[in-house]
Order: sequence, then C-alpha cells, then structure tokens
Amino acid sequence: MGYAEYLKDLLRPLRLYELDEGDGCAELEAEGGQLDGICEQLDGALREGILAGAQDAGLSAYEEILPFVPSYITAQDRRRAIAALLRIDMRSFTAAALNGTIAGCGIRARVEEADAPRTVKVSFPYNRGIPENIGELKRRIEQILPCHLGVEYVFEYLLWRELEKWLPSWSELEAKIGSWGELEVYLPE
Repeated sequence: MGYAEYLKDLLRPLRLYELDEGDGCAELEAEGGQLDGICEQLDGALREGILAGAQDAGLSAYEEILPFVPSYITAQDRRRAIAALLRIDMRSFTAAALNGTIAGCGIRARVEEADAPRTVKVSFPYNRGIPENIGELKRRIEQILPCHLGVEYVFEYLLWRELEKWLPSWSELEAKIGSWGELEVYLPE
C-alpha cells in the first residue's frame, strides 16, 4: 500500500472528501506519490549508510576513508573487507584480530607470534614458495600490522615426506614435474 492509499484511509472516516474520484483523489495521488518517492530515498540512504546493507555508493564512501581499497570478488567480500579494515584500532593487537583483519582484506596469510619479543611471523599457508605479488602483499600487510611490531615472513616449500606420499615413484614425479622450481612449490590437485 502506497502513501496515497494511506492518506485516503486517514481521511475516509471524516466523510468530508470525495476520495475515489475527482480533484481530491488526484491531489491525494500526487501527494502520495511524492511521499512514496521520499520514502524510497530514505530507504536507500539507510541501506547505503549501514555497511551490512550497502550496495555501491555506501561501499564507495566507506572505501574513501580507508588507507587503500580492499581486495574482494563479490559484494559480500567487499563488505567483509571494509569491516575488517574498520576494526583496526589500538585494541586490534591480538593474533586473532590481526588474522581476521588480514583475511577480511582478502589476503591469504596467517599471523602468529614469533619467538623474538615484539615480532610476528607471517606465513602464506595456501601458497608454496614466495607469492608472485610479494611486494604488494608486504606493503598491505605492514599497513595493517601495528608499526611497533617486527615482521618475519615465512615461506613454505614442499617437504620430502609430502612428496613421497603424493608421488610414490620417480617416474610419476618426472611425469608431473618438469623442473626443480616446480618441485619446490608443488601442490597436488
């Protein structure tokens, strides 16, 4: 039901106006249409103003206040990344908070405390070897991590016991892997 019908229902008990035809009806239809338009604009502003419902303009407005545009594929990923970046504050120094922020920004890395004081280890568990875009990843990770922390980057390579489990013979190994570089970063399908 639109506002035109709402206005008519409000005035109907008075029995003073012709509400279903004529000038009174046309006036109420026009006023109701204007109120419907205002209501739609307010609904859109409310939706875009709250991160959970924002679509385009609201998400872009949030991104304008962030130090960089978050990585995302879908709109839900975009919302999650913005929320993660907005969580960064003086209380976000726990490993869980840092991991949540980094994951929310679309970076597939893991942060753990290192043995040295005020140092963290950053690893890339879904990647063997050094990621191709390591320079960009380091820049983004170091923007997220507190500046007083030292950062050690840890890269994982193939272990012999994994190789023996996945490829039990040399002929199978040679059929799938052509070079030592490919062997170091091999992940089974």
